[in-house]
Amino acid sequence: MLAVDKKTFEEEVLNAEGYVLVDFWSEGCEPCKALMPHIEELEGQYGEQLKFCKLDTTKARRLAIKQKILGLPVIAIYKDGEKVDEKVKEDATRANVEEMIKKYI
Repeated sequence: MLAVDKKTFEEEVLNAEGYVLVDFWSEGCEPCKALMPHIEELEGQYGEQLKFCKLDTTKARRLAIKQKILGLPVIAIYKDGEKVDEKVKEDATRANVEEMIKKYI
């Protein structure tokens, strides 16, 4: 999974063509760390159909706020630079994220 930061987010996510999944997470977020292996597994299944990125929000707070990330974990899907869907907090489960991915591929 491509790790993006405040310098690369715009290029890798907002300027990307097609669909990009972004895992917004932080070191201090236990649910985020528990979810990440599942997201990496989904990347193995769907990585050819959409791009997978992760952003550590503790290193990019302003960017996270600008993207309206107010709680964690958040798994968001962007299309051509616009956020089109997201799963937040307890809705961010492997099953829900996979269902969300399937809507867009």
